[in-house]
Amino acid sequence: MDLSERAAAGKEARARVSRSSHAAWDAPKDRADPVEILEQQATTRVPELLPIRYARMAVSPFTFYRGAAAVMAADLAATPTSGLEVQMCGDAHLSNFGVFAAPDRRLVFDLNDFDETLPGPWEWDVKRLAASFEIAARDNGFKRKDRRSAVETGVRAYREAMREFAKMRNLEIWYARLDAQEALESLQSERRKGVKKVEKAAAKARAKDSVRALDRLTERVDGKLRIASRPPLLVPIEELVADFAGDFDPEEAIQTVLKEYTDSMKGDRQHLLSEYRYRDLAHKVVGVGSVGTRAWIVLMTGRDDSDPLFLQAKEAGASVYEPYLGKSRFRNHGRRVVEGQWLMQAASDSFLGWCAGVEADGRPRDYYVRQLWDEKGSGDIESMRPRSLEIYAKGCGWTLARAHARSGDAVAIGAYLGSNAAFDDAIVEFADAYADQNERDHAELLAAIDSGRLEAVDA
Repeated sequence: MDLSERAAAGKEARARVSRSSHAAWDAPKDRADPVEILEQQATTRVPELLPIRYARMAVSPFTFYRGAAAVMAADLAATPTSGLEVQMCGDAHLSNFGVFAAPDRRLVFDLNDFDETLPGPWEWDVKRLAASFEIAARDNGFKRKDRRSAVETGVRAYREAMREFAKMRNLEIWYARLDAQEALESLQSERRKGVKKVEKAAAKARAKDSVRALDRLTERVDGKLRIASRPPLLVPIEELVADFAGDFDPEEAIQTVLKEYTDSMKGDRQHLLSEYRYRDLAHKVVGVGSVGTRAWIVLMTGRDDSDPLFLQAKEAGASVYEPYLGKSRFRNHGRRVVEGQWLMQAASDSFLGWCAGVEADGRPRDYYVRQLWDEKGSGDIESMRPRSLEIYAKGCGWTLARAHARSGDAVAIGAYLGSNAAFDDAIVEFADAYADQNERDHAELLAAIDSGRLEAVDA
């Protein structure tokens, strides 16, 4: 289709599904029990770690929301969609954006979590992002007008950015990215409050690399470099061997997995990885929503012990959206995550790849692999004030639009969104209503813990 036909398709979609229709959220009478959804997820997770997951989700409505992507997926499936699809992040809440070092070592701001990625409606990502701002702002004690302003800023940034991307050539969209240093310089030139916090966050991200991880996560055992033991959050493979059936040889197993992972990488990355040798492996508890999934860190060294590379192999199961959108076209869910990340990010980790492995229960699992720390950092949401959250929302909105424009039809989506605030206003209303729903769901989690239905343990 030519540009006029693509724009017409967006306007036709608007005629079928009005922008104002996105404001609605009314829980259906047959809505699934949110605690039951979490229990269903638990059947594929490490049982001993589930109490940690529930404890982290119980802290606040915001931490509950971070771990409840499956709950919202079921809810979003009942909401209106334009019929225009993109590669969804699937879990586009505000804490899944952050800074990291691109391969050219410039700090960029981008999405950084793709566990649930799948082709689907662009509106679902926007709604999950918008609701996260409302929920986080409530958590910070903001007044209603400040909460609405943050949500509106993020949605407006998405809409305006998508309409700008609709005017760009394909390569301009592909190379667009939000450079963290340029953004910092812009803030400095405007003398906005909070610049020192941004500078501090950038410096913290710069310091978070494999050399720092070497100092924080390793120790010498009989003169050999090993990952430190800090159960239950960090447990070396030597302490877990007894859990595996048969004659399990961790060295042999990891070499087999590393070969498959290496084969998934591009040729130059394969050569770079070949310069490192395997040293140790440990199980690590990560995140909020991810607690209970299998996650491993791999210590490798290059020229000597002062030249470390830490990789993280994280279990990838089916996306929580697959029951509503259909199965992924990729047989390995680790590849699903990596392919989605490559498509949505402007610059991705040089060590991204995927593999399969066998866990202690003897079942095969899919994994994606990335660097553990590569100058990564995220916003300190809890300390943000209203103006800071607005600035952050603007960056998130622009970034999500750029990610969607790389895989979807920016012309059609831009035409659907339009030049006025009709869509923005609708999503502000949705975010407010869904934040109420999230608070009710969080209360149900607390009740399930109090009754003994679920166990919660801090760690």
